[in-house]
Amino acid sequence: MSFTQRLATSTPIRKLSTALAKKNVTVVSKDKLRKMTAEYKTIDKVVVSKEQAEGVGAKVRRSIGTWELRNLDPFLMLDEFMVGKPAGFPDHPHRGFETVTYMLDGTFQHEDFAGHKGTIGPGDLQWMTAGKGIVHAEMPLGDKVATGLQLWVNLPKSAKMVPPRYQELLDKDVPRAQTEDGGVVVKVIAGDSLGVSAKVHTYTPIYYLDVKMEKGQVFEQDIPADYTGFVYTLSGTAHFGSNTVKPEPHSTLVMSKTGNTLKIETKDSKAHFVIIAGQPLKEPIVQHGPFVMNEQKEIHQAIMDYQMGQNGFENAARWESEIAARRR
Repeated sequence: MSFTQRLATSTPIRKLSTALAKKNVTVVSKDKLRKMTAEYKTIDKVVVSKEQAEGVGAKVRRSIGTWELRNLDPFLMLDEFMVGKPAGFPDHPHRGFETVTYMLDGTFQHEDFAGHKGTIGPGDLQWMTAGKGIVHAEMPLGDKVATGLQLWVNLPKSAKMVPPRYQELLDKDVPRAQTEDGGVVVKVIAGDSLGVSAKVHTYTPIYYLDVKMEKGQVFEQDIPADYTGFVYTLSGTAHFGSNTVKPEPHSTLVMSKTGNTLKIETKDSKAHFVIIAGQPLKEPIVQHGPFVMNEQKEIHQAIMDYQMGQNGFENAARWESEIAARRR
């Protein structure tokens, strides 16, 4: 008998489990939130994200990818974006990494030079592997301001020139775990939590968890000691780590590389945040705007390939997205 089946022995829990199973939600006991032999991580650094201009008329709050936090191997950049029409991110290239776009509110359209088109709304996910080359545009749709998170994840040297690909999940298809009373809800975008595993494939082992906690809750997440990890706070307040750091919203909290469990408590209010961690690549990083490679000569080659329309950037010079053209 599985853990979830054991939980569902009483009639109320059985009904709840059956209903939530249809919504891709696994119900867990609160006992599973606490670890018996945990070595707790501390929070070693807090960086409040700063608003800046990006794209065309768009605003982002950036923490990773600034002078205060250049990168956190394997993570290159984290933006919390706020984009309303006619602003957006018109046609631009990428090579050598992945972009993970997670929508919080509003709607985004996407279009690339290979003919891929898509729309993502609140709670939806697009995990795009740029690999050897993508030229694309990302623009808001409708009158509502589109808000969300975009994370840049470095690719290992062996995968920097793989063919581009997309993994797109609607909100309803992203696996979740929650306690019986709904006090803790974990949306498992990548990795695993509370016995629930994500559906996306990653080149590097990664955790990406969207966590919502009501007031008066405790949640503990296993994260390998050697992983690079951080928390980005979206709303509310919580105490993070064994040193009980209590940050303001829109802060990046860098975890220690000691301990194997991150502890979070909501003592004063409810909270919404994401936990992101990954196995470091420990490879050289050379970045020039949207190109991320291991050596300077590879950056020069990427620029030449883009300008010449070759080695992954075929038709780049002649292509123009419809969604960016409509903003003019």
